[in-house]
Amino acid sequence: MRSSPRSAVRDCYLGGGYVFAAKARDIAAEYGFEEVAQLASNENPFPPSEKALAMASEALLSVNRYPDSSHDALRAMLESVHGWSPTVTGSGMDGIIETVVRTLVSPGDLVAISSPTFSFYDLAVVAQGGAIRHVPRNPDYTLDTDAFIDAAKEAKLSFICSPNNPTGTVTEPADIAAILDEIEGILFLDNAYVEFSDAEYIPLLSEYENLIIGRTMSKVHGLAGLRIGYAFVPAWYAPCYHAAATPFALNMVSAAAAVGALSDPGYAGRFIAHVRRWRAIFEERIPYPVVPGGANFVLIDTNPVSSQDAVRSLARRGVLVRSCDSFPGLGETFIRVSIGTDRECERFLEAIRSL
Repeated sequence: MRSSPRSAVRDCYLGGGYVFAAKARDIAAEYGFEEVAQLASNENPFPPSEKALAMASEALLSVNRYPDSSHDALRAMLESVHGWSPTVTGSGMDGIIETVVRTLVSPGDLVAISSPTFSFYDLAVVAQGGAIRHVPRNPDYTLDTDAFIDAAKEAKLSFICSPNNPTGTVTEPADIAAILDEIEGILFLDNAYVEFSDAEYIPLLSEYENLIIGRTMSKVHGLAGLRIGYAFVPAWYAPCYHAAATPFALNMVSAAAAVGALSDPGYAGRFIAHVRRWRAIFEERIPYPVVPGGANFVLIDTNPVSSQDAVRSLARRGVLVRSCDSFPGLGETFIRVSIGTDRECERFLEAIRSL
């Protein structure tokens, strides 16, 4: 008997995969709402900067050509804004992570991951045949620095997300430096939400040649749909990244929009202020324990209500949030709620009182 073509698929892709939040349009259709409060995906709820839109529109006129593979204009803008070179680019933070793992991880190599955290690290490592060691966080969801050092000393690559998704907790730069002092492998520091915190990690790049800092234009700049990721890397590593990266992974419209967004710091500043104001309001007014954090979302323990029941109850009231029961180590009573518009946030606060 001939084997099924399905048998050609690698085991790691036969099930599982990234867990997506429910779609707003599906919730709206199911419960009869014209619109729902979309608070499940840590998005910026506001339209992008006018400068980003203008530059993206101009770039559309040239999409019959391949993009500049080096994205010199974007890299120059990133260097001007952040004061570090070299930078590398990719299709979202996912694209950055995938390429970094591709360059560093061979079958059997150990990768240390501080957990619970963003699940794509695991997916990228498994795809390369790497071995994963999850390092549990402290009871308050801060990083267990000593335990992480013990694991990372044996690892080829390690991952820390700060502020961490989904807990929002921030690892201090001094703790990152303490880790880098003790390990020989590469540390990937995921800074997708760093603009919403007070932490500053870029100065560490001048001191450590085994640090990579990943960033995204999806959150503070409101360009999630354009999939723009970038990373600050050591000079020795940039050629390795470019050798492994998918050709033309970042398209010219996205790159142009990123340049426009970075040239409009006022837009980002206004959204950061909005997030910080609502984060404080949430911590004060939500009738359940809120994990203190520094991101554009909050983690809430709805115990004794399960996260799945909480998500369904809020959906019936037109509010879409994320259950966190798919994050190993969080249990079954945590939900993650993004900071939305004023109207969306007020709608959530009213709805959660009815759990």
